[in-house]
Amino acid sequence: MLRGILNPGGAGTPPKKPEDEGERPWDVPKADKEKGYFFDPSGLERAADAVKLLDSSPNVLKAYELTKMGEQTKQLEIQERTKAWQAEAERVGIQRLDKENELHRQKLAREMEEKKRAIEYEDKLKRQQQQDMIASQRMLRDEELKKREEAAAREEALKRKTLEYEALMRKETEIAKIKAETEGKIKYERANHALHLEEARVKAREYRETVLESIKVASTAVGAGVWSFLNDKDRLISTAGVLSLVALGVYSAKTGTGVAGRFIESRLGKPSLVRETSRKTLRQLITHPLALAKEALFKKPSKDVLHGIVFHPEMETKMRRLAFTAANTKSNSAPFRHLLLHGHPGTGKTMYAKALAKHSGMDYAILTGGDVAPLGSDAVTEIHKLFDWAEKSRKGLLLFVDEADAFLQKRSEKNLTPEVRNALNAFLYRTGEASSKFMLVFSSNQPEQFDWAINDRIDEVVEFTLPGFAERSRMIKHYFSHYIVSPPEKQGLISKAPNKIEVAESVTDDVLEMSALQTDGFSGREISKLVIAWQAAAYGTPDNVLTREAMLEVLYAHVRAHHQKEKWAELENNIHRQTHVDIDDIPSPSKPVESPILS
Repeated sequence: MLRGILNPGGAGTPPKKPEDEGERPWDVPKADKEKGYFFDPSGLERAADAVKLLDSSPNVLKAYELTKMGEQTKQLEIQERTKAWQAEAERVGIQRLDKENELHRQKLAREMEEKKRAIEYEDKLKRQQQQDMIASQRMLRDEELKKREEAAAREEALKRKTLEYEALMRKETEIAKIKAETEGKIKYERANHALHLEEARVKAREYRETVLESIKVASTAVGAGVWSFLNDKDRLISTAGVLSLVALGVYSAKTGTGVAGRFIESRLGKPSLVRETSRKTLRQLITHPLALAKEALFKKPSKDVLHGIVFHPEMETKMRRLAFTAANTKSNSAPFRHLLLHGHPGTGKTMYAKALAKHSGMDYAILTGGDVAPLGSDAVTEIHKLFDWAEKSRKGLLLFVDEADAFLQKRSEKNLTPEVRNALNAFLYRTGEASSKFMLVFSSNQPEQFDWAINDRIDEVVEFTLPGFAERSRMIKHYFSHYIVSPPEKQGLISKAPNKIEVAESVTDDVLEMSALQTDGFSGREISKLVIAWQAAAYGTPDNVLTREAMLEVLYAHVRAHHQKEKWAELENNIHRQTHVDIDDIPSPSKPVESPILS
């Protein structure tokens, strides 16, 4: 409609444009451009024509309404746009606030993180200062201990020099005294030589005359007595009978005494090779009858073979099985099985052998392989005496051979003496068959040196290893209770209770756990010596008080000593491996050795 109003010429006929007529508003005559103005009034004229046309058109009101509605629509659109812009502005503001809040939270988080780092850094500095202080105190204590040891060494050296000087002066004085006395005697003898010579001649003459006269008188008397005795036949017969009876009595007494002595020795005696035994000897029965009676009446063996002995669980199971087997073997009178216990020294081999004998109801005897070689040619006889004595035991005998590799070495070894070889052959002869009288338990740190025949006699091999952390912890607690909490009474005719040790409050379980951690590589014997050293430290105080500081000081000293022993052992192994090294170039263990632990 509006198009018809604006184009009266027809709806389908578009209005003419100035461009169609060849007239363009920017086509300004050249003459006008040259005159300096460019106003074109044709647009105003067309606008006036359009207004006139609109005024004369009947659809002007509708056009006005449409225009008004268009304007209202535009205003509504503008309002909607304004609201959208306001909503967008509010959303942008909310986003800005969210960003500001997020930035504020991040700032607070950074501040908290910085404060946390500052606190952690301060705590780290304090811990480092504490550790440095403890390290410095330990260093000062070690330096003080080192100074004391050096002072003691200097004092000992000074005493030794003083004693050596006194001995030297005493020796020189004695030599001078003897020299003076000898020279005086020589001068005296030289001055009186002629007189002494004449006196000796007179004495010799008198002595010769006296002896000759005595011989003459005695021969005359004896000759007369013999002549009268030979002429009296009754006296001659009675004298011969008396002499025969005396000789027979002497021979019978000698033989009977020997037989009785061997019988008593086999029953109540102890062979010279046996160092320790549970069988009671005649001397013990005579000297300590009350103690033996008390032990027989009141002392009962423990039902647990591992009472007081600590192994790891698998080892404990195996050891209990062996003890149970030995007890059943004895009760059934079956032949015993022989054992080999090998491993690091101090790991409980001897303790287990004694406990095994007591648990199984047998007697035990301990001998050392190093005692055989010094016997020389008597070694074979002593070996036979040992086994004769073992077979006389009513309960059965557990024979524990400690350091067995000392005389049970391979017979092909060149350094094996004939005496030791003969002793080995005698030992093999007496152990060739299974026996229900005795049980052999070998102990060695070098079982690879055994003769093949000894290996053939071994029925079970058990390796004793160094205790782990759990076993060391159990050992320390056991020995701590045994030596510190309730020390054993002094045994004898009258039991005497020891002085009670007071344990300080600072001594807690963590000290024992730390001790178990620090004693890595210690054997059971070394751990027992550590606890005994704690006991000695407590008895060294006026009130018998054991403190945490004393325990730690003793612990560190034992750890340093253990590491020093390991260095010596390593040095010895290096010497064996490198035989070409000169022995004089190797420091002696008795000399001070620089150690990072001691320094």
